[in-house]
Amino acid sequence: MTYLPQQSWLKRFRLVLISPLLVVALSLSFNQKQQGVAEPFERFVPLAARSPAWVPTIAQASLPVQITRHGNQVVLNGRRVSMPWSQQQQLLGIADAGLVSELGLELLDSNSPQQQPVSWFSDSLKLNSWLTKQYRYLDLASLQQQFGWQVELRGAELQISTPAAQITGLQQGAQAWGDRLVVNLDRATPWQLSENQGESVLAIDAQSDPKTLGRLQTGQNLTGFKLEASGKRTLLRLSYAGGLRPRVWTLSNPNRIVIDLRPDAMPERDILWAPGLRWQQQWVNLGNSRFPVVGLEIDPRQSGLSLRPMLSGTNNVGTAPLSATAQRAQGIAAINGGFFNRNNRLPLGAIRSGERWISGPILNRGALGWNDSGEVTVGRLKLQETLTVGSQKRLMQSTNSGYVGAGVARYTPDWGSSYSSIIDNETLVTVQNSQVVSQKQVAKAGQATAIPSDGYLLVVRADADAPKLLAVGTQLEVTAETLPDEFNQFAQVMGAGPLLIKNRQMVLDAPSEQFSANFMQEAAPRSVIATTAQGKLLLLTVHNRVNGAGPTLSEVAGVMQQIGAVDALNLDGGSSTTLYLGGQILNRTPSSTASVSNGIGVFIQP
Repeated sequence: MTYLPQQSWLKRFRLVLISPLLVVALSLSFNQKQQGVAEPFERFVPLAARSPAWVPTIAQASLPVQITRHGNQVVLNGRRVSMPWSQQQQLLGIADAGLVSELGLELLDSNSPQQQPVSWFSDSLKLNSWLTKQYRYLDLASLQQQFGWQVELRGAELQISTPAAQITGLQQGAQAWGDRLVVNLDRATPWQLSENQGESVLAIDAQSDPKTLGRLQTGQNLTGFKLEASGKRTLLRLSYAGGLRPRVWTLSNPNRIVIDLRPDAMPERDILWAPGLRWQQQWVNLGNSRFPVVGLEIDPRQSGLSLRPMLSGTNNVGTAPLSATAQRAQGIAAINGGFFNRNNRLPLGAIRSGERWISGPILNRGALGWNDSGEVTVGRLKLQETLTVGSQKRLMQSTNSGYVGAGVARYTPDWGSSYSSIIDNETLVTVQNSQVVSQKQVAKAGQATAIPSDGYLLVVRADADAPKLLAVGTQLEVTAETLPDEFNQFAQVMGAGPLLIKNRQMVLDAPSEQFSANFMQEAAPRSVIATTAQGKLLLLTVHNRVNGAGPTLSEVAGVMQQIGAVDALNLDGGSSTTLYLGGQILNRTPSSTASVSNGIGVFIQP
């Protein structure tokens, strides 16, 4: 799709008197394109660039609008990259995650989900935006017009060419917080940043002669530097002291890319990204420490917006990067959820979805429940199931869980279509219509057994008496209660722990939830789900303090109090700590994210 300059396009159409014959001719042309008789590419001007007087004329003439299309392949200055694009009527846009990662745009604070201010070698541009189930797209018209981009659609590919650029010099200056490096350019041009711990590569779509640009000075902060010319691109390879990260931004007049190597590189943000969904980044002071907090504020009462647990695998088995799980589930945002066993990849804690216990709670640990009306509850949660055989009653050890212990556990169809033995020497009892229909011994872990759709499996571990009680033909009954019983009212539940804040008071008690002292003192990145006084849900991540380690559990509880959380629950943390929005990881480099078993997804109906 090629965009033509506005003036030439308008001149051609202003000379034409719209008549019934013209309407018929244009309609026929449009129908031919629908039938595959289109030109190699179509030309039009975005609606945002048209004069107000022109738009009603089209409406009066009843001309057909442009077909809506989507794709994920973009050719940027000759390079193929995976980047979602969308054509909505006469607008053409790219997912904002792609514009940030592949072209270097910076998203600025906003209070309107329909317009997103951005900075790209300019003070501020406002781009129109629209949503699909998985992405938010920003209209390219203003960027095309201001910076001379050439944009066209060829089949399933969106092709973008930006004017050729040249690097004209390098500058360096020491700052109190670190080092500042500046790349001087003769014009605005795309750039991409890739990060690994202690090193980064800044790829710039510009030519250079490294021999004429001189060298940067290494020192305590900048420990290594290499400038490489690669065709029409230049690679700037940087290595730097631990604890530093690059903050990259652009300036105009003259055009510059600025790289700040600093321990507090995260920029603060407050972006109303979609109706009922706000992306926030802030630094929170706690004592002598300063922690970066990246989060999403969700209004659960917003029409078309919902939250629910999501699983990475099938039959509760499997792990995957959170971004892959969110995209497979067609979620627009997500945070990692509860704990899991990294060896067998089974969940270890409460997951309830649509009133079904996909995974049962364990060890009286903290959980948060919510419903579609925006109501939320938090507490330490038990699901107590009782097995009754004649006059004998037995408490179940667990329900639909990867957590194992001595006793009888129950696995229902909500766990999956089959169960694979978790440890050696299990006894599997199949129950249908409240009657035992089979019993077998399984010597080795990993052997699969079907879970009947009209019953369940009882799994006996390290209990010599239970198999005798559960002979074939035995009638039995299972009753269940949730403690506290208020959790029964909530269709969605996610458990992890420990519980951090309840009614604004710190209630952290790791031993009561059977967490170890080492876990309590461990300093690591954390994920948290919290509530606010306005009835919002917060999906939050907290990372390493400036010049130090991540927060302990007591520190993350203190951070939650600082930001005004009413209730707060700790989720899985460490390398699992991941926050996803619209195609991008917000809180860390994608290469540093671990695979997880489950998460909390945010879903939108645009």
